[in-house]
Amino acid sequence: MDQASQSNPSNTSTTTNEFLTFILGKEEYGLPILNVQEIRGYDAVTKIANTPDFIKGVVNLRGIIVPIVDMRLKFNLGQAEYNQLTVVIILNVAHRVIGMVVDGVSDVIDLAPEQIKPAPEFGSAIDTKYVMGLGTVDERMLILVDIEKLMTSRDMELVEMAAA
Repeated sequence: MDQASQSNPSNTSTTTNEFLTFILGKEEYGLPILNVQEIRGYDAVTKIANTPDFIKGVVNLRGIIVPIVDMRLKFNLGQAEYNQLTVVIILNVAHRVIGMVVDGVSDVIDLAPEQIKPAPEFGSAIDTKYVMGLGTVDERMLILVDIEKLMTSRDMELVEMAAA
């Protein structure tokens, strides 16, 4: 019976992964939609002294103090220009709520496993430990971010402390 159910095509479902796509600079990124709590416009933040540049500060989101991370600064993409298109993606990562400033949000896309390629190895020149792969949709290439690994990494320890 076990072998029959494995070979029966009606019992297998096509696995797709949903990603929220967002823009940073000229590149398009994706992160697992299951980590996204909400998307908001950029509001003023309360600056916290002695935090790294990429931590813009904190906001009070319905009684929860949420650290806000500027992904342009985190990824060394230059200073962000905040305007009406700048958005904050509110994430739920490792039981913590964290805000992530990006240049814009594109859409939610489904990627089948064959559309996700492993991240290339660049040696020590480029740090790809937070890249879970590259997604391809038509002519678009998405950099898929392992947001759990990124937000819980050692260099984000201040975010964890601020969110606690």
